[in-house]
Amino acid sequence: MGDSRETHGQNAFVTGYPVKHSRSPLIHGYWLRSLELAGSYRAHEVSPDGFPAFIAALKDGSSGYIGGNVTIPHKEIAFKLADRPDELSEELGASNTLWIEDGLLHATNTDGRGFTANLDERHSGWDHTDRVVILGAGGASRAVIQAVRDRGVGEIHVVNRTVERAQELSDRFGAHVHAHPMGALGEVMRGAGLFINTTSLGMENEVAPTIDFSPLAENAVVTDIVYVPLKTPLLAQAEEQGLAIVDGLGMLLHQAVPGFEKWFGKRPLVDEVLRALIIADMDKHR
Repeated sequence: MGDSRETHGQNAFVTGYPVKHSRSPLIHGYWLRSLELAGSYRAHEVSPDGFPAFIAALKDGSSGYIGGNVTIPHKEIAFKLADRPDELSEELGASNTLWIEDGLLHATNTDGRGFTANLDERHSGWDHTDRVVILGAGGASRAVIQAVRDRGVGEIHVVNRTVERAQELSDRFGAHVHAHPMGALGEVMRGAGLFINTTSLGMENEVAPTIDFSPLAENAVVTDIVYVPLKTPLLAQAEEQGLAIVDGLGMLLHQAVPGFEKWFGKRPLVDEVLRALIIADMDKHR
């Protein structure tokens, strides 16, 4: 007998405020079609004031959803309202993936897994280094730091304009993580095998600084969690300087995999057709 989810279909969501820009419905819609599964995944915009009621309806079954994704600005409150957040969510203090199981609301955070899966796919062996530099100490950097640390990287150097924010991350994630002001960037890059931009520098109209990547190891990789534009100014600079680069689109695609599997009972593949579909949508909305 097949999984009942294939016959009757399940409904999942992405919620945020705003959420109309989300490409998650495109991603999950593609997987539902390619795997020939009944069900739906749609954007459901919820204001911060309305979010607790939305979660209450999810818990009692009246929403019609079995789970979904949570994006800005709801990740922290989603974690707090979940009945069973996992260890990843506990450490981050934020959740982006929710599902009902045994009558309880479970939560995890798949951003870090999406980040490492993208690097694994696009530049296998990236983790054969003991020194990583992360530019930026905002909310987006938390899952990246956690994921890199959990892969066994010995030194993680977080560089930020406000060093106090970087220090907060060092305090949160332990002795492997070191905080530095922007003036120390060149020094901490020396010999590093991976450079990660977690800031919005170069996104849309954001001005990106000129960075000399020469202190990095010869075989270093430079990646950006921003994916609009696909090749950010920082990635373009690194490529011009002869370094391998990995864009941030794969992080978006791979972070979606665990949730889909929870809601619809099948593990989807991140393939080139899906990647091309999202890139075409990005081009359409320039």
